[in-house]
Amino acid sequence: MKRELVKPYNLLHMTLKFMTLIAAVASVAVAEAGAAVKSRTLESPDGRLAVTVTTGDEITYSLSHDGILLVGESPVSISLADGDVLGHGRMPSKVIENSVRESFKAAIYKKNTVENNYNELVFKYKGYSVIFRAYNDGMAYRFVIDSKNPFKVTSEQATFNFPDDWKAFIPYVRDYRTDNPDEVFNVQFYNSFENTYSHTAISEWEHNRLAFLPLLVEGDGGRKICITEADLLDYPGMYLYNGDASTSLHGVYAPCPDKIEQGGHNMLQGVVKTRKDYIASFDAGTVSLPWRIISVSEKDCQMADNDMVYRLASAPAEGSDFSWVKPGKVAWDWWNAWNLYGVDFRAGINNDTYKYYIDFASEHGIEYVILDEGWAVNMKADLMQIVPEIDLESLAEYAGERNVGLILWAGYWAFNRDMENVCRHYSEMGIKGFKVDFMDRDDQLMVDFHRRAAETAAKYKLMIDFHGTYKPAGLNRTYPNVVNFEGVHGLEQLKWGSESINQVAYDVTIPFIRMVAGPMDYTQGAMRNASYGNYRPVGSEAMSQGTRCRQLALYVVFESPLNMLCDSPSNYMAEKECTEFIAEIPTVWDETRALDGKVGEYVAMARRSGDTWYIGGITDWNTRDMVLDLSFIGDGRYVVDLFRDGVNADRAGRDYRKETVELPSDRQMKVHLAPGGGFAARIRPVNL
Repeated sequence: MKRELVKPYNLLHMTLKFMTLIAAVASVAVAEAGAAVKSRTLESPDGRLAVTVTTGDEITYSLSHDGILLVGESPVSISLADGDVLGHGRMPSKVIENSVRESFKAAIYKKNTVENNYNELVFKYKGYSVIFRAYNDGMAYRFVIDSKNPFKVTSEQATFNFPDDWKAFIPYVRDYRTDNPDEVFNVQFYNSFENTYSHTAISEWEHNRLAFLPLLVEGDGGRKICITEADLLDYPGMYLYNGDASTSLHGVYAPCPDKIEQGGHNMLQGVVKTRKDYIASFDAGTVSLPWRIISVSEKDCQMADNDMVYRLASAPAEGSDFSWVKPGKVAWDWWNAWNLYGVDFRAGINNDTYKYYIDFASEHGIEYVILDEGWAVNMKADLMQIVPEIDLESLAEYAGERNVGLILWAGYWAFNRDMENVCRHYSEMGIKGFKVDFMDRDDQLMVDFHRRAAETAAKYKLMIDFHGTYKPAGLNRTYPNVVNFEGVHGLEQLKWGSESINQVAYDVTIPFIRMVAGPMDYTQGAMRNASYGNYRPVGSEAMSQGTRCRQLALYVVFESPLNMLCDSPSNYMAEKECTEFIAEIPTVWDETRALDGKVGEYVAMARRSGDTWYIGGITDWNTRDMVLDLSFIGDGRYVVDLFRDGVNADRAGRDYRKETVELPSDRQMKVHLAPGGGFAARIRPVNL
């Protein structure tokens, strides 16, 4: 059965409005008096996951898997500025059951087809509906409000009551300190959405500290519970908070900005000085609030291949054409500090340097080169003012002749102030997209900026990579020209971070948490690789933690349709085998399989493009032997190009060995990983 659009139910639909109103009031009164509490249970298609929804004085839900309670009875509601509280004090006028079994094609994603099978309950009230869905791998709910007048949302009650004091992986907001107790949350609403995870019991939540999404909870029986959201287009993003040392988490939302001033990094950010007394404002009409998602996995590795966010995002507008969007790899200048060697010109932000990057990209079949911060005049927040060392028009022409596209970095304030003109001007010049940075908020105005930026860029056939931003929440499905998001504690942190950073542990955690939300602009590909104890932050000649093969593996393990080569072309040209592997690897896939993994310890992923499989795996700082079952590849002869850690990789991180072997007939692949190590393999059929 295909899903039908559910229009908000209106009790006053008859011509005799007065008589209908009297009957409706009497009917509701009888219902509330006679059935103050009523429960309905919604099961997933496989019958293993159950959502119990209770209506009456309030709407609550609970979630169980195979009869094991994962989320206890938890209330939900929406408070409006006129004093009405949606979800309180009334019974639904109607409950609709739906069952959907379908699949749809994905435009730019980790698989070409997404299964969309769920059972649904729609609770209809006067002026709004509440929709609950149960999938085999999670549940979701949302409010849909139908109003004849403009309205404001003052707060939303989203509650997650856990039945026990389980441990959670908590991504706290990093910048949170203030001497003013009245500003403790406002300070945290302005953040980069980049932090490592605190692994602690829910009741031990840090006082007055917000966490951004996604967040992972460890339930009974090895089950994992991941909380995030989808279809976030015109509403503030959700944070989580525990203010009473309980086992409950509660949604928190940034109030809508009132006064915003230009400031921050190089005058490129919008600094909120005052806020309004509501979190969202809407015109009259039907408004669908974001989906609240609870994904569930029985095995850790299942969470590394979860489609809940992409499924629940809005599809592209009917008739829209995004066939022009071409993801790929990007030769990146900033992480390696424009640091070339063996050249006869002074490397830096100038035409000679960028021509060198373009030539490197062209020679290796790398689709794009990015001009990061520095090409536009500093402190002006004006993308029409280009530094005199750069002739951008001639560079675009030079790149185009070599089948390389240019992407421009842009600060938020500069891009937002002149968005239409900037997109039109640079599209006509031949620029292929923008990397937009330093948003650092997710209030309603900023979320709407992301939508407008995607829409405007699409109008001029420009791709968008959002940096300095919150986690993805489905915008990349609605606008497939949005090809990547940061919102991750990526490799850039190792340019300046403390020697105590454990990026290796973080790398084996995010596939099960942050990657659930969507693609990650982590910016991998370092050719300087530090074994345990050898890492130092060096801004101009940055290094990674862990082995060389770990960096190669990240191109398989991490989802990233626009994928950076973070290191210097000079370093890549000295590493021919590794560079060829990176340059050839796809960035979108026909199929993805999570093979094995444990949060914070190790992960192995398989991805297919055409008839070629890529396998990648990484470990924490422990030596590990992986045995992977590749029986899904099927019959026939396959050859494996394998990059694995060298025998001395525990001492010299760059030590690796490449070998070409035939895939064993039993399809069991055995690989040894050094501390902080990894492996990457390309498996292709033998052409007889």
